[in-house]
Amino acid sequence: MKSPAVLVVGAGIIGCTIAHELAAFGSRVQVIDARQPGQGATRASAGILAPYIEGHELTLLRSLGGRSLALYDSFIERVRTDSGRDVIYQRNGTFELAFGDADVDRLSALSGALWKEGVEARWIPPLAFDDYEPLVNAGAKGALLITPHGFVGVTSLTLASAAAAERRGARFKTETGAIRIHPMPAGRVGVQTQSSSWDADRVVLAAGSWSSQITVEGADAIPVKPIRGQLIQLAMKPGQIQRVVWGPDGYLVPWPDGSVLVGSTVEDVGFDENSTEEGVSKLRSAAARLVPSLADAPITGVRTGLRPKGPDDLPILGLSEAVPGLIYATAHYRNGVMLSPLTARLVGDLVFDRGADPALRDLTPSRHGRL
Repeated sequence: MKSPAVLVVGAGIIGCTIAHELAAFGSRVQVIDARQPGQGATRASAGILAPYIEGHELTLLRSLGGRSLALYDSFIERVRTDSGRDVIYQRNGTFELAFGDADVDRLSALSGALWKEGVEARWIPPLAFDDYEPLVNAGAKGALLITPHGFVGVTSLTLASAAAAERRGARFKTETGAIRIHPMPAGRVGVQTQSSSWDADRVVLAAGSWSSQITVEGADAIPVKPIRGQLIQLAMKPGQIQRVVWGPDGYLVPWPDGSVLVGSTVEDVGFDENSTEEGVSKLRSAAARLVPSLADAPITGVRTGLRPKGPDDLPILGLSEAVPGLIYATAHYRNGVMLSPLTARLVGDLVFDRGADPALRDLTPSRHGRL
């Protein structure tokens, strides 16, 4: 059987990694987006790979994140090999600070639960901070070190995934935003833009926050809304912070060049992608609370992006009921980077009929109506 032709709508981290996955297995892939790759939610991502923090309260999200994290080493190796590009990638843990008794109780309970799951997590008392992160706030009551966690350079990963997909034969067309998806004869799927029409055997809707702006014929409105996230970048000497530092008000991601990403705001302001003085001020305060010496660190950059949030903070992932051949891969919210390897694999399973993964039952688009 001839490999399916697939049109991917969206060139963010999800769309680009899906394109690479499908092209690597022989599919003829076309990607369209109104913007250049990685210019949506990707801009607001610090690239943290921390399912056991992000998934504190959502057991399913923690399970999905753990599965995806286990794929990351081979995933990064394949992207590097296929693209010929380097990708910043470190797995040296997260260091989550506890400032109050409730934080201590929560993190202590989490540590015990993770050990039972086979995940290495250690409680670090304040007197031992110097052995791990000497610059963190000495007033904290302790910290939880979760060693499998880490981070990835999101922009470098997105662009490398796009390059890897292109090397495998995928094509990218920018300044081409989809506005309508509809069924066509012989089981094909059509995509309409402002100025052109496309069709393919399968269409993957991976347009992030802009998914809600696309009409799917015969389906309910896609329940995804944009949530603005702001990040700031601070300058310090390389190596002073070793790993991701997390706290109640934000997080720090130390890059090899010494810059520190500080995130992130969570703002329901529609499609407004502007940064704000208030947001920047809150992030600087959050950074100083975690590492006091950052109070005077110069700001070298401010980023914003729109994260695609669904009704239950879980991805909308699976086959459409309304349009046969359409696959949803959207609403990853704050977890698009973490879930990229697993999402690409699940979409590949659907495109190539490799068998439905049990996770798709929990992520099915139909849980939000006729999609």
